[in-house]
Amino acid sequence: MKRFAFPRLPFSLLFAAALVPALPAADAPKPAASSAPDATVRADPSLAASKEVVAELDWHDVTTWGVEGRAWVDQTRRSWFDRLPASAEQTVTKHVWNLSRDSAGMMVRFKTDATSIHVHYLLTKDRLAMPHMPATGVSGVDLYARDEQGHWRWVQVARPGKQEVKAELVKDLAPGYREYAAYLPLYNGVQSLAIGVPKGAKFEGLAPRTDKPIVFYGTSITHGACASRPGMVHTAILGRRFDRSVLNLGFSGNGKMDAAVGAFLTQVDAAVYVIDCLPNMNPALVAERTVPLVQQLRAAHPDTPIILVEDRRHTNSWILPATDKFHTENHAALKAQYERLQQDGVKHLYYIPGDALYGTDAEGSTDGSHASDLGFWRQADVMEPVIRAALSAAR
Repeated sequence: MKRFAFPRLPFSLLFAAALVPALPAADAPKPAASSAPDATVRADPSLAASKEVVAELDWHDVTTWGVEGRAWVDQTRRSWFDRLPASAEQTVTKHVWNLSRDSAGMMVRFKTDATSIHVHYLLTKDRLAMPHMPATGVSGVDLYARDEQGHWRWVQVARPGKQEVKAELVKDLAPGYREYAAYLPLYNGVQSLAIGVPKGAKFEGLAPRTDKPIVFYGTSITHGACASRPGMVHTAILGRRFDRSVLNLGFSGNGKMDAAVGAFLTQVDAAVYVIDCLPNMNPALVAERTVPLVQQLRAAHPDTPIILVEDRRHTNSWILPATDKFHTENHAALKAQYERLQQDGVKHLYYIPGDALYGTDAEGSTDGSHASDLGFWRQADVMEPVIRAALSAAR
């Protein structure tokens, strides 16, 4: 593996706040505090940012073997960890382009027998957290490992305290040569990333799998708001359940079934497309754009399954009549377009109702709109059987 060197810090990118069409627009949130107050940390050191690296380590640059969740690998990128190629800057909206530079959904795999694992990464933005989402989810690197039965299980997450993170992720690991997966930040971009292990430890970077990915196109929820860590967004949960690569094209406040984004979707040989844009749309826009997007995908991929997803009801909509009415009308608009497509003979088309995506007890959200970890887990539970049926039918 080549030696790892970091470039100079880039200027911070502007963050486009996640907006829900039914709610009033608001200014982008001010950066939240990146670490606990000193007095609290002194009382409980476990609340501090991840510890700085002091050991003698071998560093391995992940770009030398590649990450999953990064399509269009043969096209030029402005930055290696951007989700869209450089050409997208000229065709998608400014907000979609800026948001595409977050590393949401990317995941790197490797094998090692190291008893400690370290990370060294440089974030593109100094805004490490949001008022409703912690730094571990916005800017953390989240580590999983395969157990002896081959199941993915959580290990540890980096707790960033500044824009450049060079930290011990986990130590005192049980002996053994095993596979790991590290999920990249959801609402921040990555300029550089290396995995460190003690000198003498065996290490192998695992190239991205070549299976067709599950492709998600959506909103702030798909983007990852408000998971506590990158491995807890539903796209990552489903990737582990299916043991398959995933492409996350969630754009906070800007998942609107845009034809320009659809053009890039058609360039991906997907196992299934999951279109989950309703939280950023209204009934008129749903009626205008659903059929054209499906036709755009179907023209390029006649047999690839397409799943249309309703928006989740806000978890407090039970007591907010106007919000509840909006969701009902949005659902009806999508269902009408789905039925129209069926009548037109479009095959391999699936549908997921939205009412139960967060559960039915009003406990699945952080702020009414965006999922908590519980909400993400429940979404995965609802989506899994539909995706499984679509994948089985496509074989």
